[in-house]
Amino acid sequence: MSDRLVFLRLLISLLLGGLVGLERQFHRRTAGLRTHILVCMGSCLIMLTSLYVFDIYKEKVNLDPARIAAGVITGIGFLGAGTIIRAGEAVKGLTTAASLWLVAGIGLAVGCGFYSASIFVTVLGLITLFFLRYIENLFFDSKIDRSEK
Repeated sequence: MSDRLVFLRLLISLLLGGLVGLERQFHRRTAGLRTHILVCMGSCLIMLTSLYVFDIYKEKVNLDPARIAAGVITGIGFLGAGTIIRAGEAVKGLTTAASLWLVAGIGLAVGCGFYSASIFVTVLGLITLFFLRYIENLFFDSKIDRSEK
């Protein structure tokens, strides 16, 4: 893979992770623009590294490039857990944790060149984060603490 393609994939992950991060930043969440960009780019870099290592050693040893990617998903679970806070009866941070998990997946998809799915999921994620908030507020009980959406 050329350096140009590697840089392009990293820039795409910056853009897509940044779009999701902007929504979180807009709603003043602790994990906002920079955090989402870093998670997405980091996941992309890990996938690129996995593919690079696979390409180097594919003739010498049996490797599975998806194993490193699976570790990303586990690791992001720990990062996401740090964004979840229990305050009395309310639990806050679940949507931010889920959005971090989402951008990790987007980064992995961009890293392996699955552009169409990564762009489509980014759009679906933004629709979910921006627009479904209003649907929830319209149709669901306003007594429920919806401070983290």
